[in-house]
Amino acid sequence: MSRIGKLPVALPAGVTVSFENGVVTVKGGKGTLTQKISGDIDIKVNGAEAEVVKTADTQEANAKHGLYRALLHNMVVGVTEGYKKTLKVNGVGWKVAKQGNKLVMNVGFSHPVEFTEPAGIKFECPTPNEIVVSGIDKSIVGQTAANIREIRVPEPYHGYGIAYSDEVIERKEGKTGGKGKK
Repeated sequence: MSRIGKLPVALPAGVTVSFENGVVTVKGGKGTLTQKISGDIDIKVNGAEAEVVKTADTQEANAKHGLYRALLHNMVVGVTEGYKKTLKVNGVGWKVAKQGNKLVMNVGFSHPVEFTEPAGIKFECPTPNEIVVSGIDKSIVGQTAANIREIRVPEPYHGYGIAYSDEVIERKEGKTGGKGKK
C-alpha cells in the first residue's frame, strides 16, 4: 500500500477540487487544471482537504494510488503558487532575449534560434544569460525547460551550454599537450 497515497492533500483557501466521470478538476487563483484518472481510484473532498481512495484492492489500483495523489498535490500547488524553472546560458558571446511570445537565443550557431512559448507557459529573461520558464502545470514547465536545454546541452570541458541554474556540470581535464616520452 502506498504511503504517499494515504496522505490527504491540503486545499488552501480559494482552491476547489471536483471529480466527475474519471476527470479531476482543480480551480484556483492562477487557473484551472484537469487530469484524467483511470483505474479503481476515487477522489473525495472533505472540507479543506482531498483524499485519493482506492475503490478496489487490485494491483493496478495499488500502483496508481501514490501517483494520482502526487499529481493532485502538484495541481493544487500549480493553481496557487505556480512552478518555475531557471536556466543559465554559458558561452562566449551567447545571449538570450524575449521578443513577443518567442525566445530568441544566440548560442553559438550561425543563426539565432527561436523558441515559441507553448500554451500556458511564460518566458522571462531577467539577464541576457538567464531564462525563467514559469506556468501552472509542473509537467509542461519541466518539459519546456528540458526542450530549451536540449538546444545546447552543457559540454564538460569549458561548461558551455544551457544548464539548469542548480545543475552541477562535471568538468573534465583537457589535453595535457607536449608531454611525450623521450
